[in-house]
Amino acid sequence: MSKQTKSVAIPDEVVMNKIYVIRDQKVMLDEDLAELYGVETKVLNQAVSRNSIRFPEDFMFKLTEEEFANLKSQIVTSRWGGRRKLPNVFTEHGVLMLSGVLNSERAILVNIQIMRIYTRIREMLLAHKDVSLRVEQVEKHLMKHDQKIELLFAYLSKFIEKEDKPRPEIGFKRKKD
Repeated sequence: MSKQTKSVAIPDEVVMNKIYVIRDQKVMLDEDLAELYGVETKVLNQAVSRNSIRFPEDFMFKLTEEEFANLKSQIVTSRWGGRRKLPNVFTEHGVLMLSGVLNSERAILVNIQIMRIYTRIREMLLAHKDVSLRVEQVEKHLMKHDQKIELLFAYLSKFIEKEDKPRPEIGFKRKKD
């Protein structure tokens, strides 16, 4: 890698918008990856085919007709018209494996950027999970307080009821002269 080229001028938001959740996994389409790597989709898929052993089902899979139709409905763009085959999608590990089969400097730099974005997404999800757990703990704590406050009010109302009844005098009774 040359010392001058340390990154590719692709905004992180562009890359993040190309990450979809399909089958409960964060994935990227072959077509989007090819665009980011600066190669044709056909070239990317040929490289994957030549190295199929590197891409097990948990690294890459082909979308079903239904998944593809659902994805097309979510992404309203005109670029979908010319597709003859269902797209391949790559999980985080599959994207990482692509850097080994597409050995251009651009592919390596884009892969580094994508891996950093996946890491940030994972960190955000973990932070979100931590916040959710903390909110749940606070809610449980407040529920315990609510129960204690209700009990306190129950005791107070019993005392108030007792004050309404006349109380017998306590102590020595003096005889009236």
